[in-house]
Amino acid sequence: MLENLENMEKYRAQMLIEALPHIQKYYGKTVVVKYGGNAMINEDLKDAVIHDIVLLSLVGVRIVVVHGGGPEISRQLEQAGKKSEFVGGLRVTDAESAAIAEMALVGKINTDLVGRLNALGGKAVGLNGKDANLLKAKKYLADVYENGEVNLVDIGFVGSVKEVNTDLINCLLDGGYIPVIAPTGVGDEGETYNINADVAAGEIAGALKAEKLLVLTDVRGIYSAYPDESSFISTLTFEKAHELILKGSIDGGMIPKVRSCIKALSGGAKKTHIIDGRAEHSILMELFSDKGVGTEVVKEI
Repeated sequence: MLENLENMEKYRAQMLIEALPHIQKYYGKTVVVKYGGNAMINEDLKDAVIHDIVLLSLVGVRIVVVHGGGPEISRQLEQAGKKSEFVGGLRVTDAESAAIAEMALVGKINTDLVGRLNALGGKAVGLNGKDANLLKAKKYLADVYENGEVNLVDIGFVGSVKEVNTDLINCLLDGGYIPVIAPTGVGDEGETYNINADVAAGEIAGALKAEKLLVLTDVRGIYSAYPDESSFISTLTFEKAHELILKGSIDGGMIPKVRSCIKALSGGAKKTHIIDGRAEHSILMELFSDKGVGTEVVKEI
């Protein structure tokens, strides 16, 4: 029994030694985490993600959290008698749905997440796109791929990001705070736009020139023929991503995740990864281990 405990302590010490160069690498660097999927629903996974984020902040990583809220938005829309419809992985949003989404994202999910982070010793600050014009937005037309052709579809009060107020985010990061951002945007006339959280995270990571963007999802990463494990892709180029989207191999909610990575890299972020949010402490495993996890999206190989 004593020997087992000693071996466990040695193993923990070895893990810390392995993590040290990675901690040094990311000290003072900006990492954007897009938090969503099962990691927001399962309580054990939720606790693991919260612990990871607080730990990253305490060891000197400038961590920015952008959260989704799909299940909660869907639940509140259902309560209001409204049916959720998706086009190209994005929710069709009329004016009433936009208001409901804003209530879910800002009033419930953001507040809960900030409270959990602060309870563990983090210094989290909740934000939404309207705060100091954090996310200036315009109407987004969804591009739908059918028979090799692209059709543009109006899906209502869904926005794309025109501009990110990086001054506000950097001001908070400089003070040791954790910005926790709900992906609502504000239009030129003050109107509210629902922005896909993956898209928002990519825009924010690019604008901040982040060291890394981590996108949490409910699968291991990207596959060319999901769920065939032999088709798992550890490194995905822009060209290959476009090809797989046209073929339909990347579809639904995975499309905005891949585009998020492309947008981040195009904007100046150094690295992007799509990782399995169902795996406990996947954020730490990606950042602080030699092996890493998930699919890395790159411009080219």
